[in-house]
Amino acid sequence: MSNQNNQILKNTNAQILDEFNASIMFDKELYAQDIKGSIAHSAMLCEQGILTKDEQEAIEKGLLQVKNEIESGEFKFSLVYEDIHMAVESRLTEIIGEPGKRLHTARSRNDQVATDFRLYVQEKSLSIKSQLKELVETFVNVASKHTKTLIPGMTHLQHAQPLNFGYHMLAYANMFKRDYERFESSYERNNYSPLGSAALAGTPHNINRDSTCEKLGFKAPTAHAMDTVSDRDFALEILFNISTSMMHISRIAEELITWSSYEFQFVRMSDEYATTSSIMPQKKNPDVPELLRGKTGRVYGNLISLFTVMKGLPLAYNKDTQEDKEGVFDSVKTIEISISILNEVIKTMIVNVDKMESACKIGHLSATDLADFLVQKKGMPFRTAYYITKDVVTCANSLNKDISELSIDEIRSANDELKEIDDEIVMYLDLRNSMNARTSFGGTSTQQTEIQIENFKKWLENN
Repeated sequence: MSNQNNQILKNTNAQILDEFNASIMFDKELYAQDIKGSIAHSAMLCEQGILTKDEQEAIEKGLLQVKNEIESGEFKFSLVYEDIHMAVESRLTEIIGEPGKRLHTARSRNDQVATDFRLYVQEKSLSIKSQLKELVETFVNVASKHTKTLIPGMTHLQHAQPLNFGYHMLAYANMFKRDYERFESSYERNNYSPLGSAALAGTPHNINRDSTCEKLGFKAPTAHAMDTVSDRDFALEILFNISTSMMHISRIAEELITWSSYEFQFVRMSDEYATTSSIMPQKKNPDVPELLRGKTGRVYGNLISLFTVMKGLPLAYNKDTQEDKEGVFDSVKTIEISISILNEVIKTMIVNVDKMESACKIGHLSATDLADFLVQKKGMPFRTAYYITKDVVTCANSLNKDISELSIDEIRSANDELKEIDDEIVMYLDLRNSMNARTSFGGTSTQQTEIQIENFKKWLENN
């Protein structure tokens, strides 16, 4: 091979290696956090007499100029810089000269990236938490309008007992409330500053970690430098929190897809969130809920990916952790847009009350009420009442009726034990009465649902 070809191959390999090694094209997402951390670090160095006041002012002014250049699109990102930290520092030094070279005193890129990334995760935890609160409020508002609207409650996707639709919506409000609390808990647990940990063992410079901690809004400095620079638990937590929220989003998306089908027709989604078929003009496809359901797998993958990266790393920092960011950035963007879209889907959906209520007459939803009546009023063992109720269901099937539609004579004819049954059993089997009979705490009665709604409203006011 000629020298010229050898050189071309070396240049090609060098370019490939640069691309493989660099993170600048994705970690540029952290530019604002990097600059914020650097300003706090420079201010602390000045307070400690490590930088002069003029040097610190020049650094801060220069960093703000770099920030403006990035946000205006003037800044040109290049693989030459490898990562966002070197890109910002190099441009800063071009702008202000020698003082720019002093900025990195008493820190390492190890604690710098840990600080930047943690700031990003903390900020996103708060913003996602805020979105989840809005989503909870939307479900509560829908629930408030439907505390008397009957819908078949299901187990195993089979008709089980009558519920009100408001109660069903509150199940999702509870899920997303837990998600809100999960992000809140993670924020508190991870609100500690890595800055000052340096490479892995701290620094001999006379720094003040409490000062940078306060400037960046952290509760306190992290307690152990080696653990700090290698720790990505905070990133795993936000990925887990997002995955759990997306699982809840996927569950309501699945119900929306089912409910909007011809077989159910419980809800109709706004045309904005459904599309027509490319070949069948009569079809209206629930594309948006399907995408919400599908994107859940994407965020699961990001969580498992980072778990896999971290599982075999020796202390302290390793280059492997460069792979921690893209999955987090992707999952954050996915959850942000997913919550926003789901919120609008729920706000704009049309509830078909008549279809829901007519569906409650399929599957003998009030059968358990007959068994409960026999236990409470006749003192029967539940298992005996259960088998007697099965006979009544068989009778209803033979008459092509729902159990709630049977007359007292038809009920009495189903089993010898029922020949003297009181007339009031007919009232017990009424679907609306059945729903409202469930007055235990957390139950589906209109009364209990309205109590739950009021509790949610208080929670929304206080958070």
